[in-house]
Amino acid sequence: MKMASNRALPDTAPAGSPASFEAAISELESLVQNLESGQLHLEDALAGYQRGTELIKYCQQTLGAAEQKIQVLEAGLLQDFTLPANPAPTGAE
Repeated sequence: MKMASNRALPDTAPAGSPASFEAAISELESLVQNLESGQLHLEDALAGYQRGTELIKYCQQTLGAAEQKIQVLEAGLLQDFTLPANPAPTGAE
């Protein structure tokens, strides 16, 4: 019955930020399945699409923050792992 599909959307698209990146991906996958099913009314499909765009933005921001953190960590590690100068004499082959 189509009404059961329509009621599934609000349960999978609660308002607010997701608990984690993984939760956002899971919710986004569920939204895509619901939208691709073709069983949603127009209003529910639009609400699902809107929630999906919010989740994508959240995921992009989360990935961007993670990338910046990795760059900072790598910059610190690269400074810590510099090789000492080789005291061996040159031209001794």
